[in-house]
Amino acid sequence: MKADSIWSSLALSVAGRVGLLLYGEWQDRTMAVKFTDVDYFVFTDAARLVHQNISPYYRPTYRYTPLLAWLLQPNITLTLMFGKLLFVLFDVVTGYLIYSLLRSQGVNETLCNVFACFWLLNPLAATVSTRGNAESIMTFLVLLTLRLLQSRRYTLAAISYALSVHFKIYTITYSLPIYFMLNADKLLNLNRKGLIFEQCIAYVWPTWRRLMFVAVVVLVLVALTSLYYHWYGWSFLDNTYLYHIGRKDIRHNFSPYFYLIYLTAESPHSSLLALVVFLPQLVLLLTFSIKFYTDLPMCWFLITFVFVTYNKVCTSQLFCDVVMSSMMPERSLFQYFLWYLCLLPVVLPSIYMSIKRGIALIVLWFIGQGLWLFPAYGLEFEGFNTFIYIWSAGVVFFFINVYIVTAILDNYTPKPHTKSLHLK
Repeated sequence: MKADSIWSSLALSVAGRVGLLLYGEWQDRTMAVKFTDVDYFVFTDAARLVHQNISPYYRPTYRYTPLLAWLLQPNITLTLMFGKLLFVLFDVVTGYLIYSLLRSQGVNETLCNVFACFWLLNPLAATVSTRGNAESIMTFLVLLTLRLLQSRRYTLAAISYALSVHFKIYTITYSLPIYFMLNADKLLNLNRKGLIFEQCIAYVWPTWRRLMFVAVVVLVLVALTSLYYHWYGWSFLDNTYLYHIGRKDIRHNFSPYFYLIYLTAESPHSSLLALVVFLPQLVLLLTFSIKFYTDLPMCWFLITFVFVTYNKVCTSQLFCDVVMSSMMPERSLFQYFLWYLCLLPVVLPSIYMSIKRGIALIVLWFIGQGLWLFPAYGLEFEGFNTFIYIWSAGVVFFFINVYIVTAILDNYTPKPHTKSLHLK
């Protein structure tokens, strides 16, 4: 086996994650600060309720699909470690899908392995899955959908995409570029001919391929929603979908809007404010969908990056969970940043940027998180009134992210294999 082969990287990533699992077990037994994510106990409690034929939503703070509780039944019947092993499996397969996506696009095998290692040997991704966070299921489903679309296996891609929307509703933002991509040949041809009116029609025209894809997605979502609504009623809809759509998190977070939302939480105009802050997201999502639909990995990366950066709620476990949530068991944080980090290795071959500048951008991103963490720590643990400082750090982090996405766009050069993802 070659030292630079993907199988060596996979074996190393598995060994590292097994080591983290064993270390986590030791820390949970011997230290006051636990290694296991608080959400993992929420998942397990929900799985126990399902095992007893009780709704998982009797467990407070369970805001996920019942499918997750069903998947974790072996946590109750076999071993509490099962869920972590499952999440690690999805985590490692995510790394292989990165390799597979790049290899099928004609990228050099050695480079494919290097870029896959950005995920496989990334301590942040490894820590998240081994602590028992379920985000690796989402990274797997997103990349699997990309790979199936790339292979022109549209029915399976539609099923995978529907499952991703069912698990985390944010992937609904990928629907428009998928719809455009499914008629990319005609759109590109009309664009070359300069037929603007015909091109506008082609953007929305329901071709057979589009109708089939939409029908499968709708069928899967309706089937899952109907089944779980029948079993668990309104609490399923409220916790799985509606809570995340209308969520108002007045706790401090990275969003530049958090302090405004905090101050206006009781205002009768708070709903209007939530709509206003969503408009920049909507404009950028539409822009990127139209401009980059022929390169779905880049399009999804930009959409997700913008969705997270401009969102009214943006929390992190990269720093906060290690320092804060382990000391605050009632607080559950969401892995927003992993949503786009899993796509970054797939788009790297199309970004022509010096290693020095790339490292500088990464360091700048971490500095932005660090600037936020200091006043957040003062508020949580010292009781200092640092709201203004936290908000200021959030604004700085926001502009750091805007600068990073601008640098990526400035250095983006699509390769011939990215002209149309569904074509080989």
